[in-house]
Amino acid sequence: MEEEELQCPNSSSEKRYFPESLDSSDGDEEGILACEDLELNPFDGLPYSSRYYKLLKEREDLPIWKEKYAFMENLLQNQIVIISGEAKCGKSSQVPQWCAEYCLSIHYQHGGVVCTQVHKQTAVQLALRVADEMDVNIGHEVGYVIPFENCCSSETILRYCTDDMLQREMMSNPFLGSYGVIILDDIHERSIATDVLLGLLKDVLLARPELKLIINSSPHLISKLSSYYGNVPLIEVKNKHPVDVVYLSGAQKESFESILRLIFEIHHSAEKGDIVVFLACEQDIEKAYEIVCQEGSNLNPDLGELVVVPLYPKEKCALFKPPEEMEKRCQVYQRRVVLTASSGESLIWSNTVKFVIDVGVERRKVYNPRIRANSLVTQPISQSQAETRKQILASSSSGKLFCLYSEEFASKDMRPFKPAEMQEANLTSMVLFMKRIDIAGLGHCDFMNRPAPESLMQALEDLDYLAALDNDGNLSEFGIIMSEFPLDPQLSKSILASCEFDCVDEMLTVAAMVTAPSCFSHLPHGAEEAALTCWKTFLHPEGDHFTLINIYKAYQDATLNSTSEHCVEKWCHDYFLNCPALRMADVIRAELLEIIRRIELPYAEPAFGSKENTVNIKKALLSGYFMQIARDVDGSGNYLMLTHKQVAQLHPLSTYSIAKKMPEWVLFHKFSISENNYIRITSEISPELFIQLVPQYYFSNLPPSENKDILQQIMDHLSTISTMKKEQKMCEKCPETTEQRCTIQ
Repeated sequence: MEEEELQCPNSSSEKRYFPESLDSSDGDEEGILACEDLELNPFDGLPYSSRYYKLLKEREDLPIWKEKYAFMENLLQNQIVIISGEAKCGKSSQVPQWCAEYCLSIHYQHGGVVCTQVHKQTAVQLALRVADEMDVNIGHEVGYVIPFENCCSSETILRYCTDDMLQREMMSNPFLGSYGVIILDDIHERSIATDVLLGLLKDVLLARPELKLIINSSPHLISKLSSYYGNVPLIEVKNKHPVDVVYLSGAQKESFESILRLIFEIHHSAEKGDIVVFLACEQDIEKAYEIVCQEGSNLNPDLGELVVVPLYPKEKCALFKPPEEMEKRCQVYQRRVVLTASSGESLIWSNTVKFVIDVGVERRKVYNPRIRANSLVTQPISQSQAETRKQILASSSSGKLFCLYSEEFASKDMRPFKPAEMQEANLTSMVLFMKRIDIAGLGHCDFMNRPAPESLMQALEDLDYLAALDNDGNLSEFGIIMSEFPLDPQLSKSILASCEFDCVDEMLTVAAMVTAPSCFSHLPHGAEEAALTCWKTFLHPEGDHFTLINIYKAYQDATLNSTSEHCVEKWCHDYFLNCPALRMADVIRAELLEIIRRIELPYAEPAFGSKENTVNIKKALLSGYFMQIARDVDGSGNYLMLTHKQVAQLHPLSTYSIAKKMPEWVLFHKFSISENNYIRITSEISPELFIQLVPQYYFSNLPPSENKDILQQIMDHLSTISTMKKEQKMCEKCPETTEQRCTIQ
């Protein structure tokens, strides 16, 4: 491979690799390179802007930059390269650009570059940043793909995407032939999709020797990765600045009081800089937000404004502004206090962070396959997570980390690594994907951490109940169609059933609303009564699924009747509804409708509101969620699960809780074992309808319980009635034998 190395006079360390055919020099190379304005961007053929050179200087200051030459050499000579670096060393933004230069140098013979991220916010933010640094347009040369949003074109040579989106791409393109370089980032997050990709790409690399795989990880996982992939090149990146760590051993018992005290002590000090607070869960974020906002309003204005930013990792929120935008702040000093929880580490982008407060614990969802439910467990974070939080300050020369725990707690109570999601989550979706990919001959997957056999068996059992598997354990036609939807298999099955029951339009709305973030806004203190009054206008007597349809229809009406986006936002604000969540539901619904049309499933005209349609929606829901049924055992709202002996209550925002009406039997969408044991998104169903639609072998396998006995009695009664009706019909057909049969009986 011939490479021509061109250097910008303002940047002696910058090396770009591109082919001679794109070199615009005609013999007077020195004269052209002497003028920045005439140096052409090899990716779009246009002259570089002045901003490119400004950002280039910032890039050169990143710890990763010193390793560029070593990385390019290893990339040329090896199929796999592992990069070890802490947060904010620059590996997520610079390595993909270098890989794009490599692909350009070989004329994209084997495709472009894709870089995976665990969080969709990170994928979007990185794509925007990298497009800016490369001096190209977002959506053209650089783009991103996240669930239900594609910002790429046929010109895209570098795309950022969430790991689950690259996994889904393998269903139609198993060997990922569109890419010459695949970068797996955030490996240390240990998401299910990333672990699956790590295993499947082993076979893809064997089938495609020209394909390059780059693995970005934090240092603590390197030894495990090296043994998993064998003897492959390793590039280690060191961050610049040490971080001052303060352990407050007595603060853990009174963590909230300690957090508040620290925030206000920092704000009263002369030291400038933003504060990031890591809390255990979203409920703690809401509680802290309310208190800090309330107390902050009473502070001396001469200290500057205290701006509180709640950052929910699983919602699409406003991220930290890039450093250049910080210059646009108003003249009054503002200090931001960012409240986040576990997995929020990778969402922090600003170099203005000078203080981090870490409570040292997190609330995790751990799936129990025996009862098919998540348990919310509060436990210490891992040592690797603690180190990642520390590295947020690594780019700051005066950063300070306050740990609300002791050094002894960190060494003895914290596990070395964050547990792999695969070992703690429901695997039904993953198994459905693996069954689908098996059709392409990639069914074998060498997992870095093998999932628990019990979880795999439960996933296979659930797919069998949902009719996704045939008698040989392979995907049935139903299963293949279910895998086309980027949804939970139960929800996919409900959509397929809605085609049979003529309620596809309504079921797509339900699917979109339960997949998007909650449509209800986080309520400020004192607004609960006003919000409930507004929400009551949307309540539907048949349950929460129907209420969600009402809300979506009202949002659609508001959108159609509004003259601007601002009017829609005001309508949502007035009704205490989450406008971004409703926009997302709209996008999700459009994509689901596109899938329905692409695979040519029947689509009936909407008939929401009719009695028949109401029953049909419940039939469709039951077809997918017959495993999530509960009964009010005492008439006071204590619901006993059909599949196990857990008792739960309706969520306070449920239609039935607001209306103070407790149905006997309900179907629910979510349930987690926690302090409150709430079942969420519930709708009333009749036991007769359940018996009509439940697979018989599922019902037979249910553990003995009072609920099962009641259902068995109803089933026997219905069976007797059915038998009598059949006999009556036979008697009507053969009147001459009726008298003889009666005599014999």
